[in-house]
Amino acid sequence: MAQKGVQLDREAFSCSICLDLLKDPVTTPCGHNYCMNCIKSHWDVEDCKYSYSCPQCRKRFTSRPDLLKNNLLADLVEELKKTGLQAAPADHCYAGAEDVACDVCTGRKLKAHKSCLQCLASYCEKHLQLHYESETFKKHKLVEPSKKLQENVCSRHDEVMKMFCRTDQQLICYLCSVDEHKGHDTVSAAAERAERQRELEGSRQNIQQRIQDREKDVKLLQQQAEAINVSADKAVEDSEKIFTELIRLLEKRSSDVKQQVRSQQKREVSRVKELQEKLEQEITELKRKDAELKKLSHTEDHNQFLHNYPSLSPLSQSTSSIHIRPLSCFEDVTAAVSEVRDKLQDVLREKWTKVSLTGTEVDVLLPQPEPKTRAGFLKYSHEITLDPNTAHTQLSVPGSQCRYSVLLQRL
Repeated sequence: MAQKGVQLDREAFSCSICLDLLKDPVTTPCGHNYCMNCIKSHWDVEDCKYSYSCPQCRKRFTSRPDLLKNNLLADLVEELKKTGLQAAPADHCYAGAEDVACDVCTGRKLKAHKSCLQCLASYCEKHLQLHYESETFKKHKLVEPSKKLQENVCSRHDEVMKMFCRTDQQLICYLCSVDEHKGHDTVSAAAERAERQRELEGSRQNIQQRIQDREKDVKLLQQQAEAINVSADKAVEDSEKIFTELIRLLEKRSSDVKQQVRSQQKREVSRVKELQEKLEQEITELKRKDAELKKLSHTEDHNQFLHNYPSLSPLSQSTSSIHIRPLSCFEDVTAAVSEVRDKLQDVLREKWTKVSLTGTEVDVLLPQPEPKTRAGFLKYSHEITLDPNTAHTQLSVPGSQCRYSVLLQRL
């Protein structure tokens, strides 16, 4: 209880400008007490030729009031000083270079606790009390401390910009709406903010859906990589068992198959991993963009929101969803090796081409462009073999007519 009484004494005999014990206390006509130097400095900074205001109640005086020393308060403050009671704030309460300073404090300014969009000023906790206590100031819009309050003021009319011109896509004040923006499509800044907020939320939903889609694609790629590894391991295991039975005759062939499977496995897994990394990078970028939009959506100052909204970069083009073909190349190896095992060495030479891997690729992202050059088309070329049992006797191939006619005659 004693400590509470001491705290009340400090507040009662402290200057509301410097927040320290009163020095040379003087009283304004409205009844508030300040240090003589504090109130003089405040009015010097205010530099108003027509009126001066009280920092606490905001009452204005048509002329600069004469200040008389309050001897009673001076004596009481001296008694308090003898007891060692000081009301100076802690160092961390003072505003630094990166902080928003209180506009009312004189001398060493305290950190602002809130900024007022109507007053276009920032206040520490002490000087903010009027906004909580006065019915008039309770209606003011308080936001987090901001150094950009002057950006809310119209440079032409020196009025707070509370409207938005949709025709010219810019913030304006009321006078602008009846002057150079007369006849334009104008709404309140709050209404435009609400509209842009809905657009922003739609963009966030789109991003979140894309993140979910990309995460599903990454999971599919992980499953595909596991399937490739399992299939490759099984093909190698089966091949080794088969070639063990024919170790003398098929030792070299066994080694070749193993090498081909592993090589194909490495290439396919490498492709899957590469595509997986691309999708994960896209997810990271989408999450970063979502965080940027989330931060902007939480901006309390409508004007700051509208200032920053046009600068948002558009969403990048989404990549196509992945399409994976069934994996079958390694099973074909096992079947071909089993067939070779049953044929002995002479049959092995005839059937060996079936053992060669016909690699399959994981089709994801964008389709490959169509070839436009001869070299590009030759990648898809294949040798054509005619079956004499099914080929027509009058078959004619341009450029090779004589060759095939002789062949058919021999058959």
